[in-house]
Amino acid sequence: MARLDRRSHDREILRLAVPAFLALVAEPLFLLADAAIVGHLGTPELAGLGVAGAVLQTAVGLCIFLAYGTTASVARRIGAGDERGALSQGIDGLWLAVLIGVLTTSAGLFLTHPLVNAFGTGPDVADHAATYLDWAWLGVTPLLMVLAATGVLRGLQDTRTPLYVAVGGNLLNVVLNVVLVYGLGLGIAGAAIGTDLAQLAMAAVLVAVVVRGARARGAALRPDLPGVGRAARAGVALVVRTLTLRASLLVMTYGAATLGAAPTATHQLATTIWTFLAFALDAIAIAAQAITGRYLGAGDLVATRAVTRRMVSWGLLSGVVTGLGLAALAPLLGGLFTPDPAVRDMLWPVLLVAALFQPVAGVVFVLDGVLIGAGDGRYLAWGGLVVLAAFAPVALAVTTLLAGGGGLVWLWVVFGVLFMGSRAVVLLHRARGTAWMATGARV
Repeated sequence: MARLDRRSHDREILRLAVPAFLALVAEPLFLLADAAIVGHLGTPELAGLGVAGAVLQTAVGLCIFLAYGTTASVARRIGAGDERGALSQGIDGLWLAVLIGVLTTSAGLFLTHPLVNAFGTGPDVADHAATYLDWAWLGVTPLLMVLAATGVLRGLQDTRTPLYVAVGGNLLNVVLNVVLVYGLGLGIAGAAIGTDLAQLAMAAVLVAVVVRGARARGAALRPDLPGVGRAARAGVALVVRTLTLRASLLVMTYGAATLGAAPTATHQLATTIWTFLAFALDAIAIAAQAITGRYLGAGDLVATRAVTRRMVSWGLLSGVVTGLGLAALAPLLGGLFTPDPAVRDMLWPVLLVAALFQPVAGVVFVLDGVLIGAGDGRYLAWGGLVVLAAFAPVALAVTTLLAGGGGLVWLWVVFGVLFMGSRAVVLLHRARGTAWMATGARV
């Protein structure tokens, strides 16, 4: 019986995780495409993209609850047998995405130069970063709508539709960027515009799918202010959790920026590759959000515990595989993104450090997804604060005491030990208990 249950859980995990894996791998290809295209414009442009990307990803990353929180809440209602309520909650999430997107774009356009200048880069890097951001802010609202709509579909146990949209959007992004950057000679601005247009197309398709499902189940499409308010309040803890994670990554970017243009460009490439692999590992976490939410919504604690164990095993195995692959490719990857020999020489030792901590990342991402699916955002927020307090001072000290490529390598060592290691301790401690296993349609 145990073996049959294990196989049943594996099939369910893979049914959701495989399409999510392919979609999540496609999503960071936006970043990889921009890095490859902009990298061949020059090192200052690539460093500018690194700074702009850190700012933009922080702003958007704080809103990841639009996907994660919506997945969990919709999945709980599906588990409780309330499909109409699930779609109504999803529509509320979409309206919240529009509201936050408009406010973020307005604030971003006003704050572009102060945000870029805070990194302390040279004027050439700062100019390229500001140019990219001025255009990229216009794509924030469509991107947040993509997050919210994706969360709705994942909560409905559909990871295939986001896959198709992500692949199509990625292909469109590459074509548009090549045409705008090189064909029309728009430089780094063309990369931002191309990504904006691709995100707009993705949002249109995903929102159309959600709206069709809502109409079929009789859910209202107009904004429900109390529902939007509930979605916003539920996301506060996840915003704090995400803010602590993004703050840690901003500390990394700030530390790299103090080391010079070449280390900053190297860090941008390493972060892009890490993000690519993180999204790949996060596929099981996406399955964890949807499955955990559904089982807890149905009140099945035994299945929740059993499937959590299986997903942790899958996460560890996936981390081993990605770690070995990254270690093998580390000496070769630099040449794909930049002709600068200094950046290429700095990149491969940093990637070896990143490869070493991939198994830890695999476990961390899965448990993070489990607790998000369980609606345990408050614990994740406090845990994030603990991790930030342990990591940030040491990371800043390393870049103050060491210089150049050596300082960058040690910065990544600290990232692996104190950032990923601390997150693993915090999450494993929580997962061993039962306090996170609240049942019912709502937490």
